[in-house]
Amino acid sequence: MELSGKRIVLGVTGGIAAYKAAELVRLLVREGASVQVVMSEAATRFVTPVTFQALSGKQVFSDQWDPRVANNMAHIDLSREADALLVAPASADFLAKLAHGLADDLLSTLVLARDCRLLVAPAMNRQMWENPATCRNIATLRGDGIEVLGPTCGDQACGETGLGRMLEAEEIVADLVAHFQAKVLTGRRVLLTAGPTFEAIDPVRGITNLSTGKMGYAVARAAYEAGAQVTLISGPVSLPCPPGVRRIDVCSALQMHAAVHREVAASDVFIAVAAVADYRPAQVSREKIKKGARSAPPTIELTQNPDILAEIAALPEAPLCVGFAAESENLRDYAESKRRSKKIPLIAGNLIHDGFGGDNNTLILFDDDGEHPLAPAPKLQLARQLVARIAAQLGKRG
Repeated sequence: MELSGKRIVLGVTGGIAAYKAAELVRLLVREGASVQVVMSEAATRFVTPVTFQALSGKQVFSDQWDPRVANNMAHIDLSREADALLVAPASADFLAKLAHGLADDLLSTLVLARDCRLLVAPAMNRQMWENPATCRNIATLRGDGIEVLGPTCGDQACGETGLGRMLEAEEIVADLVAHFQAKVLTGRRVLLTAGPTFEAIDPVRGITNLSTGKMGYAVARAAYEAGAQVTLISGPVSLPCPPGVRRIDVCSALQMHAAVHREVAASDVFIAVAAVADYRPAQVSREKIKKGARSAPPTIELTQNPDILAEIAALPEAPLCVGFAAESENLRDYAESKRRSKKIPLIAGNLIHDGFGGDNNTLILFDDDGEHPLAPAPKLQLARQLVARIAAQLGKRG
């Protein structure tokens, strides 16, 4: 569980997005967090405190003069035990209060008197979000070190479409998890590839592999959690883009090759996780190849694809390059040979039967200091360990 042992105070303000906060509480509890809900009076008009009490297992606070707190200082006591204070949804009115230090109810007073980090997830009509006053308030909050999650663009309850929609509960939980990770890549720009490539034979057939992209997407998320600006160049997969990550979709090895070369100049780190096809058909039929009256199957001549990782590693001002080696046998020999032939400082190797297509994996990291086995674990956990090793390699570069 990603938030095991964490104590979260969740502030809920008035707005239709308050209904999403119920799902947010459920997901936070599922991830192991202890959740204490504090509501504004307006929020109770949209969702009752009973709902949040049932989901969190704790009584909800909304009254600044609540007699359940012995010293009558709920605004002090509630934040002192919290690891983070999250306000979701955060209305335009609440954000204005926060920006100007106003404290006229329990939640605004609690936020002002907090002794922990504060995150806010805005939710409002698109015109309210774009209003100059709101823009000034958001700039003030960011300048004060408050983390602003979202908003996103989409359909709104008023019937309009635009920026101002609160992030979905799953996205907020992911951002909260990221908040607690060590920021070992702050200020760094990470470029990585993930997934398979598809090399067309004709308009409906092609050569590909069974890569799901899960490991690459886990590495992208771990790099973002570590504070990096992340660009993910992805082959065809059925995975949602990790929160905070910029994704570029490609299909073939040549498309991936071109995308990497377009982006690499702005990168400090390049991580080649994708299972790029070694070969592609030399000729692609413009029409579907028909079986017809053929007496023998067609012959497909193959030509070699470019070695993306080797090319990037050979650049005059190459980023720190990290490779992956998925092997069916002789992992140590093949992975280390690949690392040395491509002249890269770090490669992560795994046996196909240990994690190909699954949610867990077993990795061995190879660098100039030798090999470093990582215990079997979920891919995200392994990705975080890999990111820590990459940060150490960057530290050696200076």
